[in-house]
Amino acid sequence: MNKFFGVITLTAVLFSCVSDKKIKTAKNTPNIVFIFTDDLGYGDLGCFGAEDIATPNIDGIAKAGIKFTDFYSASPICSPSRAGLMTGRMPQRMGINGVFFPDSYTGMSPSEITIAELLKTKGYKTGIVGKWHLGHREKYLPLQQGFDSYFGIPYSNDMTSVVYMRDNEVESYKVDQRYTTQTYTKEALGFIENNKEQPFFLYVAHNMPHVPIYASPEFEGKSKRGLYGDVIEEIDWSVGQIVNKLETSGLLDNTLIVFSSDNGPWLAMRDHGGSAGHLREGKQYTFEGGMRVPTVAMWKGKIKPNTVATEMASQMDWFPTFAKITGAEIPQETAIDGEDISKVLFNTGKRKSDDYLFFDNAKLEAYRRGDWKVKLPYKGYKGSRGKKAVAKHDTLLFNIKNDPGETNNLYETNKGLARTLIKEMYAKTGSLGELPPSLIIRGGRDDSHFRYLYDSLGK
Repeated sequence: MNKFFGVITLTAVLFSCVSDKKIKTAKNTPNIVFIFTDDLGYGDLGCFGAEDIATPNIDGIAKAGIKFTDFYSASPICSPSRAGLMTGRMPQRMGINGVFFPDSYTGMSPSEITIAELLKTKGYKTGIVGKWHLGHREKYLPLQQGFDSYFGIPYSNDMTSVVYMRDNEVESYKVDQRYTTQTYTKEALGFIENNKEQPFFLYVAHNMPHVPIYASPEFEGKSKRGLYGDVIEEIDWSVGQIVNKLETSGLLDNTLIVFSSDNGPWLAMRDHGGSAGHLREGKQYTFEGGMRVPTVAMWKGKIKPNTVATEMASQMDWFPTFAKITGAEIPQETAIDGEDISKVLFNTGKRKSDDYLFFDNAKLEAYRRGDWKVKLPYKGYKGSRGKKAVAKHDTLLFNIKNDPGETNNLYETNKGLARTLIKEMYAKTGSLGELPPSLIIRGGRDDSHFRYLYDSLGK
């Protein structure tokens, strides 16, 4: 018996011959609606400081619930971030370091346990509307990962052969992306209507505002930030439609709603790429702007209104948190990197730990513990059509609470702290004592750029 102690057999029992007591328990568990955007920046929502984009519905979630100021994605790029969210595990554990493409033969392994599979053991109906991007071949699609239904574009909307899929089949080869957000909203509302008599998990994963960006005619020209702002305001409308549907269906009081983004804004796309606000850099980089994402959640009667959580948390935390609040059991042999943040949601405690590893693809680049973040040297990037230029830098050390914009490098006056953090970082990955090959000091040009290895690690 494999994959979640025989999840197929267990799920069949839940749906066919479950006792009245178990049915009652399932009905008392919360619905979960997780709304995920693509490349949304920290500075693109009103509740996070945007003054030129109106987001009253998303702001309303923050007012009715909790806003996270220091919430991290699992990666500064798409597929690894989504893998981390779905499994509660570092994407590097799964070998998912980069982005899947339409010609990729691989995807997230079917042996991985997803949120959908976790919740199905508690009798949930599970559905995804939108972008999957964890493999588009049949064995990797959502229905093989615990979802009962799927509608959406299986990868990024800038990739070749964009299609709408329904479950395991292509439903349409003609996709008018001006209406994608509205199409997803209609599908999401239909899922709620069809499953309102039992607990459900709905994952709404918008393709927007990943480029190319489109807004429907009803939203074109509405915002003060051009087409990009129009796109965000239409997503906000979609959020409002979902919240209203839950309310009119009598489900809002028993539904946990989460809104977030897979990574930071794609700054190389300029006015089509969003804003990181006061944070440094964006997508594709492990500076704060690339991985700190706007995140809000509400659950009426459970989460205190106007709560602001300044503790660090991550997308990987949702997996164990959903397990906790629904009573689902995580298999003991499954290594989970996320932590239960239900106490943070309900204002009864803090996240257990306060440290975080920052990976760019398979390369470990930074580490945060508490108020401090250390970042290893970077050789720099000259820039391209798809990736913003960033200057090279030596070791960086920031007090991330006082300086979230990462502008004041404190390394020279805190070398001892930097040394400690770097050692902790490698200890977290089991690499301490044996430097990764990509970080071995090389002779020749630019040796001073890697001087930190001797200085910080006592070599």
